[in-house]
Amino acid sequence: MRLLNQHALVTGGSSGIGQAIAYRFAREGARVTVSGNERKALDETVQSIFDFGGKAIAVLADVRSKADVERMAAEAVAAFGPIDTLVNSAGVCKPAPFLDIEEADWDLHIDVNLKGTFLCAQAVAREMIKQGKGSIIHISSVNGLAAEGDQVHYNASKAGINSLTMSMALELAPHGIRVNGICPGFIHTRLTQPLIDIPQAIEPYLKTIPLGRIGNPEEIAAAALYLASDDSSYMTGHSMVVDGGQFIKLSSI
Repeated sequence: MRLLNQHALVTGGSSGIGQAIAYRFAREGARVTVSGNERKALDETVQSIFDFGGKAIAVLADVRSKADVERMAAEAVAAFGPIDTLVNSAGVCKPAPFLDIEEADWDLHIDVNLKGTFLCAQAVAREMIKQGKGSIIHISSVNGLAAEGDQVHYNASKAGINSLTMSMALELAPHGIRVNGICPGFIHTRLTQPLIDIPQAIEPYLKTIPLGRIGNPEEIAAAALYLASDDSSYMTGHSMVVDGGQFIKLSSI
């Protein structure tokens, strides 16, 4: 077990990529604090971890709220001790043409995706400094590296996360804290299900992916495990692309 006796805090951990990461970390021996804003989904995720013999707690929190985030970090430490790994997976994505994006939708994407990542990282980094080590993993997107239509607000938020990853890595390295990101491509989650359900939309989209298929959350979880483990001990400030080759094809057009 690669995370035996470690403590991981996963935001957005009740569905999709975050849930897959919570499951994988628990199977690798970590005690997992699963955070999100839907109580029923959180409880079901924690129960699933219990069912295969893992250890987990659920903490309801809104990553847009500094008070909620600080309470989340405090509850995690109180339950399982120092936090070894933080995964910032909470996020939103509501596509819309640039000219039709409402201010409220812009604010939602920036507040959840970028501000939420910042607040969680800041709160947990302060805890990690006390122990002189830790790994922080931001779930970004290839949309932060290459623009996609109808996603201006999402693209901007994810590009901000990529910059945040590098900036945090620079400042936290002297404290023994590594900061890396993962840039998933098109992954099968509830956010992408509506597009997947439309054959005339998903079939041409698959042609933009050299491997010719949709990724699954477990493949992102595998990358997160690498970044959380000692296997990546000399790695910080990097955004790892896991996208079936989609970015290299987009960047060559």
